[in-house]
Amino acid sequence: MAGRIASLLAFALSTFVATVSAAECSTPTSLPKFNNTKLPNPFLFNDGTHVRTKEDFTCRQKQMAALIQGYEAGSLPPRPPVVEPAFTRNGSTAVLNITTGFEDNKISFAPTMTFPEGTAPERGWPLLIAYSGLSIPVPDGIATLIFDNSAMGEQNDQSSRGVGLFFDLFGSNATASSMSAWVWGVSRIIDSLELTPKAGINLDKIAVTGCSRDGKGALMAGAFEPRIALTIPQESGSGGDTCWRLSKFEQDSGDVVQQATEIVMENVWFSVNFDNFVNDISVLPYDHHSLAALVAPRALISFENTDFEWLSPLSGFGCMTAAHTVFEALGIPDNHGFVQAGNHSHCDFPESQNADLFAFFDKFLLDEKNATTANIFTTNGLFNGTVWNASQWIDWETPRLL
Repeated sequence: MAGRIASLLAFALSTFVATVSAAECSTPTSLPKFNNTKLPNPFLFNDGTHVRTKEDFTCRQKQMAALIQGYEAGSLPPRPPVVEPAFTRNGSTAVLNITTGFEDNKISFAPTMTFPEGTAPERGWPLLIAYSGLSIPVPDGIATLIFDNSAMGEQNDQSSRGVGLFFDLFGSNATASSMSAWVWGVSRIIDSLELTPKAGINLDKIAVTGCSRDGKGALMAGAFEPRIALTIPQESGSGGDTCWRLSKFEQDSGDVVQQATEIVMENVWFSVNFDNFVNDISVLPYDHHSLAALVAPRALISFENTDFEWLSPLSGFGCMTAAHTVFEALGIPDNHGFVQAGNHSHCDFPESQNADLFAFFDKFLLDEKNATTANIFTTNGLFNGTVWNASQWIDWETPRLL
């Protein structure tokens, strides 16, 4: 069993970061001599040379993906040999029973789905996968699927390490985290939908969302599952759309935020490997602007709330400002949005943000021809007195990648 787990995890990383040529794209899982207190430049290869083309950046994404798995997320096993869906629909609701794993060891889980009224489009309904449950409004014409991510990898506290369906399959010592277990679960859902045409889902129009801890997971899924067209993390805070370096800066400036040293004590969202680096995050050869950069050129819009200091409001804005340079460099700035406001409860989506959210749904899931997501990048600037200075953290010029 242990040998199979080790070989599967090694294969997973090698396949995710597979390259046309090893000489062209080296993808180590660590850079032992790295040290940078600023946000690492996403347009520099691991060896310090510059990314100059879109093809170059595809390699750079593979490098960043390997590093994030190696330092923080843990490895993602590949699709197992058994993926057996059973779809049952009753009116507007359905259950997608999924049995997956190996011939001698299988797990089952059963996400629930809700369909819009009326006749499905020719290519099927767009789909929103929601971690735990819906906390954002969904426009007409989009099906929803509720993913019980905590059953796949528990997230109660430190006692949750290695607990859940994923670990029943791969063993409690698997070099993964609850976060990577959730990504693996989302991938099996999409595998199952590919095998179930009668579900009537447009496989090119899949989105993922979640709030708070589940927002962290939604961003990770969008980063590592290329079949997701639109990623919508909501109030994901530290470990989500904020950067570790910037959250530490907020904490050092007197704010009470969730920074790396605290978050690894709170829960098992990240790999045990990450514990080795939280006391000196300058050695991380990436940050979460790099995680967001893995979504490009697919669409990403995140929503943050400045009413809660622990959500690291400066870090969220600064981190996504850095990530936005990637979308700009690729010539698709409108594929990335960020909305930061206050005056609402945690995970309570204010109606004032509906227009921005629906614009992304319209453009990337519903193919509305008049939909525009231009310049949806806003903040109220309430950072608890801490000052954002872009030049303090971003020391690169945004290239034009050809």
